[in-house]
Amino acid sequence: MFLRWCQGKQSFNAYIPTNVISITDGQIFLSADLFNAGIRPAINVGISVSRVGSAAQIKAMKQVAGKLKLELAQFAELEAFAQFASDLDKATQNQLARGQRLRELLKQSQSAPLTVEEQIVTIYTGTNGYLDSLEIGQVRKFLVELRAYLKTNKPQFKEIISSTKTFTGEAEALLKDAIKEQMELFLFQEQVEKN
Repeated sequence: MFLRWCQGKQSFNAYIPTNVISITDGQIFLSADLFNAGIRPAINVGISVSRVGSAAQIKAMKQVAGKLKLELAQFAELEAFAQFASDLDKATQNQLARGQRLRELLKQSQSAPLTVEEQIVTIYTGTNGYLDSLEIGQVRKFLVELRAYLKTNKPQFKEIISSTKTFTGEAEALLKDAIKEQMELFLFQEQVEKN
């Protein structure tokens, strides 16, 4: 549970439990379940609102993150419904699996913030289904290795995003190549470790 400091008209101060943070340009709803699952910030994207929204993002981020909020909101609703369902069709199972991987990619270490370029790589990889074949426990490890691989082997990706602030066709081609190459390497290494 989250706490907010309140000072009333009376002569005492108190903490009251809340999961809502009111900000100048909207409201952020926090979720204890997300917080306990290690997702920081633990924002419920389905019901949080912002008047600023994507206006604060660079164009490249808008291009890749557009469907992330929608997919996470749909996942949260579907996850709640699926608790009561005994027989789910394949499409529903796939949507739940994708949502679990999207939630996993949002987890980050407290003292290791990602650059905008790294965030773009992470979100693009998840929302375009490249993580669907991985186990949930492999998602973060793969993303760490992908970002390192991209930095070392395709430095022009970061240069394109930094200079144009846009997710160009060239940047997307570089990222797709890096994902494919790193996925092959990652799966090979995972297989070797199992044997």
